[in-house]
Amino acid sequence: MRLDKFIADSKGLTRSQAKIPIKDGLVSVNQKIVKQTKHQVDLNFDVVQLNGITVIYQEYRYYMMNKPKNVVSATSDVLEKTVIDLTAKVNQKGLFPVGRLDKDTTGLLFLTNDGMLGHKLLAPRKHVTKVYRALIAGEVTEEIVQTFASGITLKNGETTKPALLKILAINRQKNETKIEISIVEGKYHQIKRMFGAVSMRVQELKRVQMGGLKLDEGLKLGEYRELTPDELSCLIRNIN
Repeated sequence: MRLDKFIADSKGLTRSQAKIPIKDGLVSVNQKIVKQTKHQVDLNFDVVQLNGITVIYQEYRYYMMNKPKNVVSATSDVLEKTVIDLTAKVNQKGLFPVGRLDKDTTGLLFLTNDGMLGHKLLAPRKHVTKVYRALIAGEVTEEIVQTFASGITLKNGETTKPALLKILAINRQKNETKIEISIVEGKYHQIKRMFGAVSMRVQELKRVQMGGLKLDEGLKLGEYRELTPDELSCLIRNIN
């Protein structure tokens, strides 16, 4: 592999950005300074250092974010702040959110530059389960639970696959219900539309799980971190 590609992939840089420290003599291969950007690196044997620190080659990166409200799940937007804007400090080339959360929805968002894994997670035939917690205006009844379990016909005539709806708590004084819902689809505004189909309104919505990946509740809104090897294994295990 070319040295500039090695540095670019490992540090989340463009190839042009990676050439700068190489030409400045800041990169060594096996303890020898190398200024040729096209120098070939053996991934199995060569030791590459940048500013004296060993660079571990990693083409793909995997992050979880606790998405806040008022941020859009996109790589760029001319009007709105995006989730990628929140990850500026990692400067990871090609990073994108896998799937979307509505602007006012919070919780687990998976970000990566691994296009193949992202495609698998979103493929309808994989039936990757997404789990949400929500606050619903009104009292959710067992009858509604059963309706969701049979599949909902939305107001535009679309039908949804069966969803597992759990009632967590009912506050009759405030006339609202805390619920948890598991779905295997990703239709536009799906959960809001499902409750709209039974004349109910979602007041708050938070995703807490996607496949085998669970939200780290220690992450504050807007924070993110790399997945642990175990978390990545759980995520992949559920789609292969």
